[in-house]
Amino acid sequence: MRLKKFKTKYFDDEKKAVAYIEEIYSNHINYLRYKFEEFNKGNYKKSERITAFYPYIRVSTQKARRSDTRFSYGFAPRAGTYSTTVTRLDIFKKYYEEQIKLLLKNHNQPIEIGVSNTAIPVHFALGEDYYLEADLSSKQIEDLQNIFEQPDLSLIDDQIANGYFVAGDDEDQPLSLFTAPRADISLQRLKHYTATNSKHFQNYVIYTNYQFYIDEFIRICHELMAPSGEDNEYTAFVEPGNKITTNSNYKDNPEKDSDGFVLKRMPQMPAYHLKRADGSGITMINIGVGPSNAKNITDHVAVLRPHAWLMLGHCAGLRNSQRLGDYVLAHGYYREDQILDKDLNPKIPIPALSEIQLALEQAVSEITGMQGYDLKKVMRTGTVATVDDRNWELRASISQNRNLSQSRAIALDMESGTIAANGFRFRVPYGTLLCVSDKPLHGQVKLPGMAESFYRQRVEQHLQIGLRTMSLLREIGAEKLHSRKLRSFNEVAFQ
Repeated sequence: MRLKKFKTKYFDDEKKAVAYIEEIYSNHINYLRYKFEEFNKGNYKKSERITAFYPYIRVSTQKARRSDTRFSYGFAPRAGTYSTTVTRLDIFKKYYEEQIKLLLKNHNQPIEIGVSNTAIPVHFALGEDYYLEADLSSKQIEDLQNIFEQPDLSLIDDQIANGYFVAGDDEDQPLSLFTAPRADISLQRLKHYTATNSKHFQNYVIYTNYQFYIDEFIRICHELMAPSGEDNEYTAFVEPGNKITTNSNYKDNPEKDSDGFVLKRMPQMPAYHLKRADGSGITMINIGVGPSNAKNITDHVAVLRPHAWLMLGHCAGLRNSQRLGDYVLAHGYYREDQILDKDLNPKIPIPALSEIQLALEQAVSEITGMQGYDLKKVMRTGTVATVDDRNWELRASISQNRNLSQSRAIALDMESGTIAANGFRFRVPYGTLLCVSDKPLHGQVKLPGMAESFYRQRVEQHLQIGLRTMSLLREIGAEKLHSRKLRSFNEVAFQ
């Protein structure tokens, strides 16, 4: 098998443009896979170098223009040439079509498609389900790096998202937040951390820090999949190991039941996916405890360009008037997590996004049955403090209280500020609804007996609020969720 020679082409139709991208990508990926299989059989020469390349998208604009100024993306901020490398058409095909369609609409300039000079590492060509070194001899492993391209960390960073990237005199401006290699490494790591393939992830993501929420989500999803004779909007439920349970009530279901692969142990951050045919279902991930986990998983989920992510979890209530089980809707974040300080200065405010806030408040009202002023009986809005020390309450009372008091924080946890800040950094709409599980400053310390009682009483309702919020956000529509508050004055065109 040989690489085909692809000419650079120009398109004024997004579907034809993406079809050509798919043709280029498929040929280069299949070439690498074929060559690797031959290498695996021992059919290779030490002197040969096997290389294939990502496709690229490029557009040259004469001026900054957009047909609808309410839109936050889909246009170049100024005249110039913009490009990006692209990957995984099985996941991003619809996304690329949508982004190219907006560029054509806003700039009325043809889209250039061709073969880039960015090599595809063989690890990424083989995909998430392939353990590259499994059947190789020690000699082959030694020869591998001399024959095939390896991941190049100089091409895999977040300079564009962080606003640090400066194009050289002969370089294009970035068209997307993520280059193809940056996206590919995250897709691989999602499989590693969640034990589910990236193709199953949905556009609405819920993060939690307790297994109790996951247990309830599993119960709800299996009920939705069970035969009932009633249609519902979901096609399948996917659990760690890519175990797929299809919805027997869904007509002409494109999904098929699958036992998936055997898990020797649960992954670090297991993910569960309640799928819809258009990808607008709900993914739920147990991220565990701490800002490091929160940054880790959101770094990788962000490349999938979800339409919203929420944090549903437990927190320490900081006000004496709060009761165990009360909800906290974050309108602001006091960040002492420190994990993102080098990427996003903690002095930079993380704004509340009105569409998310209103949806969360409406969902709380619908599920609890309380409205208006009565809603204050079960929910407070305000600043959430996020820290990196689980035993923060063991600090001397003067030092532990000073900044919390000055910030006017009403709750404290270890993940919410990080998730919101990374949403802001990666232009992913975010929100936080927490539930008070202890009040250590007021003598109600989290202990096993208290916690168990609290979990049983509140988890089901809290999760129902989160699921209802996602339904409301879906109704709003993706184009309205991607707020202009998330975009800088020198922004990439892609969402």
